Amino acid sequence: TGPFMGAALGAALVLPWYVAVVIFLGLGLGLALPFLLLGFVPALRRMLPKPGVWMDTFRKILSVAMFLTAIALAWVLGGLKGVNGMAVGLVFALVLAVVLWVAGRRQMRGKSPFATVVAIGLTVVIGNFAIAEMKKPAASTETVSGALPFSEARLADLRAQGKPVFAYFTADWCVTCKVNEKTAIETNAVASAFAEGNVAVLVGDWTDGDPALGRFIERHNRAGVPLYLWYPKGASEPQVLPQVLTQGMLTALPGG
Repeated sequence: TGPFMGAALGAALVLPWYVAVVIFLGLGLGLALPFLLLGFVPALRRMLPKPGVWMDTFRKILSVAMFLTAIALAWVLGGLKGVNGMAVGLVFALVLAVVLWVAGRRQMRGKSPFATVVAIGLTVVIGNFAIAEMKKPAASTETVSGALPFSEARLADLRAQGKPVFAYFTADWCVTCKVNEKTAIETNAVASAFAEGNVAVLVGDWTDGDPALGRFIERHNRAGVPLYLWYPKGASEPQVLPQVLTQGMLTALPGG
């Protein structure tokens, strides 16, 4: 979902169905708006350059974004299934690319698409089964010094002791999570501020999609990670922090 969009999707999970429909319609409208404008405003179409060689150059430039997306998805698969899983995924992606290339040549020759459809289907099914059978990697141990694994029982116990609690939910495949951790959560300034304020830190690792963590995240109007919660001393409800954090935002919490 990326930053900012997670809050909208999380709200859609808990709000009435008609409100959720409006939210998804809004997301769809935002994605389709450039095409709608070109389709319904002739003046904008006249501003487009005439077809020519530039279109092929532009296509190649856009392919860079597609390759970057493929790299990001491979990294996500590596976070879920480890290096071996990522390697298997890349191999099957290459096989699928070859199958599609052969399919294109067969189509140009006017041959039956049946064999092509079967080959594509087998490649996708076998690839999915192969990756699904890969063992999950061990959970990452890189967390804030002194942080404890999250559980609702541990959270309740710390709050009963009257301690302020900072709980954050992350995953190895979440880019926003990792950026926030390196630039804010795991910095010395934040560690010092939390130590001075006697703040307990809990970390929930949602890399493997733990159902219990997922339900807890949904209760706070989020569809996934990142989720950052601040429980001030004596407060009945947590403060849901933004999905993009700064050092200053976190160091100000104990004194707030």
